[in-house]
Amino acid sequence: MGIEVVVEGLTKSFGEQNIWQDVTLTLPAGEVSVMLGPSGTGKTVFLKSVIGLIKPERGRVLVDGVDMVGGSERDIYEARKVFGLMFQDGALFGSMTLFDNIAFPLREHTRKKESEIRRIVMERMDLVGLVGAEEKLPGEISGGMRKRAGLARALVLDPQIILCDEPDSGLDPVRTAYLSQLLIDLNARIDATMLIVTHNLDIAATVPDNMGMLFRRGLVAFGPREVLLTSEEPVVAQFLGGRREGPIGMSEEKDAATLAKERGAAAPPAPRPLVPQLEPSPGLPERKAVRRRRERVLSMLDRLPEAARIAIERSHAAAGEGAAR
Repeated sequence: MGIEVVVEGLTKSFGEQNIWQDVTLTLPAGEVSVMLGPSGTGKTVFLKSVIGLIKPERGRVLVDGVDMVGGSERDIYEARKVFGLMFQDGALFGSMTLFDNIAFPLREHTRKKESEIRRIVMERMDLVGLVGAEEKLPGEISGGMRKRAGLARALVLDPQIILCDEPDSGLDPVRTAYLSQLLIDLNARIDATMLIVTHNLDIAATVPDNMGMLFRRGLVAFGPREVLLTSEEPVVAQFLGGRREGPIGMSEEKDAATLAKERGAAAPPAPRPLVPQLEPSPGLPERKAVRRRRERVLSMLDRLPEAARIAIERSHAAAGEGAAR
């Protein structure tokens, strides 16, 4: 099972530019979480802070008792072994075959024999649908295949926490749909804690158990997917609706006068409809996270906004009817 990640009061700046401050949230063990936000809101910086590649000025990130911000270099190095990191572009070595790219962490961080390395690499390549492409170079394959190769490499050390940095970037809608299903299937197979940084609305609507959003140098919200997907918070509604009207501008947030003019011009459109979360592909086990999440969310139901509460109750009712059939 995956490991819980607790983020407390995280604050990061570069020089005089404050990226975000006082970010506090918990990534539940074994569940899939998504962090949304417009471009330039520090989503990738947040992800790199979770794994200890970037040092925030204040706050803690607790992973199995280790503080990835203030812990010793030795403890952080050891704690990183429970992570698998999938970069935006796959971060593959251009001169290495896909096989050697995926085998690299095993050769670098373990003393396994080549026969064992080959078995593990081929298992991970099969998992992401790349068997037969072992000898290809990154420059000889599509962007989608490079993404899957990067994911396979992130999996070879059997991580308990998987971080994905904009896995959809550069992919068309069809490949993004395949990738979304692959991430859900992966969670069903290995029950790892997953954090996906993205601004893709289809991934946000169909993949996660939990959602958060960064904007205006802070965390707007984080919680069960239904909370954000039914939110009337202007910035959340604008982002999920993909609209020009709202606090998000082309470069920075809009000023008060512009927002007031927009509010007076027209009534806000209806929110994006809530679609069901993806389920594992036929033949795969049920995600263990589903039952754990159900118990956790039901325990906080009376503290959630009404729209989110209604959506959760409906989804659980529908799931009950499906099980009865």
